[in-house]
Amino acid sequence: MNNSDIWNPNVVLALGLPQMFINVVSVIFNCAVIVTITLSKQLTHPIFILFCNLAISDLLVSLSGFWISLQFITDPDSTIFGSWEVLFAYVAYTISVLSTIYNLVGIGIERYLTVSGVKRRNCGVSRKEILCAAFIIWVIAIFFGSLPLLGWDCLKKDGNVSTLYRPFCVDYLLFISVPNCVIAFVLPLITYIGIILKIRKQKICMQAHGQLNGTHRAAEMQVARTCIFIWILALISYAPLFGGVIWDVTIASCPEDLRKNAFVFRNLSATMITLNSIGNPIIYTLKLKNLGDSFMFCKCKQSSNQISAETNANI
Repeated sequence: MNNSDIWNPNVVLALGLPQMFINVVSVIFNCAVIVTITLSKQLTHPIFILFCNLAISDLLVSLSGFWISLQFITDPDSTIFGSWEVLFAYVAYTISVLSTIYNLVGIGIERYLTVSGVKRRNCGVSRKEILCAAFIIWVIAIFFGSLPLLGWDCLKKDGNVSTLYRPFCVDYLLFISVPNCVIAFVLPLITYIGIILKIRKQKICMQAHGQLNGTHRAAEMQVARTCIFIWILALISYAPLFGGVIWDVTIASCPEDLRKNAFVFRNLSATMITLNSIGNPIIYTLKLKNLGDSFMFCKCKQSSNQISAETNANI
């Protein structure tokens, strides 16, 4: 078995125990979301299906993160040189993170379609369509996340192995991280900007007919602040991991040649992702009333020179 002089018991505990604690907190938060939505029978509303699906993804992120933290505490060298246990834990973690990203994108798209009134009947996406979207999210996440178990790993190969995230291969990390980080940062930003522009257009339409009130103006500001906060949270959470992958690809070296700081950064980047799993239920579900007040989406309709602002009750 490989051994290194990188870790000492104090550093391992100082990094591992906070990670485990944060993962436990995230598990509690997301379990509370799942139970609350289920018991309140909110799953009849399409958007709450995505909320619950997001909570399940964040729950799995926390559980797999706890698994990795436990392996790090019991055998820190296994997270440097790799093992089958670490590979399975990393695969579970990757699947969970991917499903979280896709759920966040799906929520943004659903909200945009609701605000735009693109759908015919209920000015929103139907429950059947949301269930199909949730199923597709998990299929894609499981497929891409499980590729290392299908042979795209470097557990017994040294030529293309990742230094920080062994036994993952460098080319797999690039394949999985670059496009998904773009998805995590760009698509939500586009949808949130679209939501804000739609609400502003509705405000201008109402103003032209002399029906603009303070409620609509306040809703626009609250929606803007909420969207910006969601995007910044995702940026802060995933940017360190993306930076670590880029560094890993450009600086190829043996684990023994790296300083301890590189592996400390690796652990801290995983902690940031777990903090995102805590932030998601706070933003989306634990403050449902505040969220509903923030997203006072109004559809501007002209009928006999009258403009009616319709609040979506599902938000």
